[in-house]
Amino acid sequence: MNRIQKMILTTTFSLVVIPWTSICFAQKTETFSWPNGNTMAVSLTWDDGRESQVTVGTPILDEYEIKATFYVVPSSVEKALKGWKSAVSNGHEIGNHSLVHPCSGNFVWSRDKALEEYTVSQMQTELAKANEKLRELLGVTPSEFAYPCGQTFVGRGAKTMSYVPIISEQFSSGRTWRDETANDPTYCDLAQITGVEMDGKDIKSIKVLIEKAREDNLWLVLAGHDIGSRNSQTTELKMLKKLLPYLTDPANKIWVAPVGEISAYIKTRRGL
Repeated sequence: MNRIQKMILTTTFSLVVIPWTSICFAQKTETFSWPNGNTMAVSLTWDDGRESQVTVGTPILDEYEIKATFYVVPSSVEKALKGWKSAVSNGHEIGNHSLVHPCSGNFVWSRDKALEEYTVSQMQTELAKANEKLRELLGVTPSEFAYPCGQTFVGRGAKTMSYVPIISEQFSSGRTWRDETANDPTYCDLAQITGVEMDGKDIKSIKVLIEKAREDNLWLVLAGHDIGSRNSQTTELKMLKKLLPYLTDPANKIWVAPVGEISAYIKTRRGL
């Protein structure tokens, strides 16, 4: 290969490779300003309204003055009403997690309330009933929602529909489940904010999630179920006791707040 041929080959390779490299390693250019000089935000959330959340979880959260978001089903709240009333009085946020927790009928326990058999209208009615029932029980009207099983559809086949639009209309935010990334406050759809699982994870794994979110000033919404129990869906008590002082250490520059508070801040900043 002569000198001219080498120059042509080098030039051609550069023209192809440089744009590809720029695309694959492009960095987020828009930054987001969190309150008080913080570099990221974290919300702690738990689903279903399980009893361990108010018998084990809220006393520990209260010790560190951290307010969490609990997405509850009314029937579960009734089983530990005293504890839930105390959680509300201590400033924890109550979110709507549907009236009867419908999920895909592929979960055998949900076959009699399968999303495949639901309509958007039915879901809309049940969400309103759940809010009404929670208002009767706890004196609060939830403004935040979490999709049961993280599933956002109703119906089946060609008649499948998303019920995200009604969540957008009826609530300030909607949270999904078992996602892989935190939320970009400059871009995220507040009707579909991501929830990253914290059940079964140790503090090292959680800190990895936090540091990844910090790199781009993101909002990490951690999601769990039971707290300190022996069920498969359980936020480990050992992990939580290490996480809470880490989150409240000013040196870590993390804004910790309920979903509703952070989503409201994002809306204001984005002019939504």
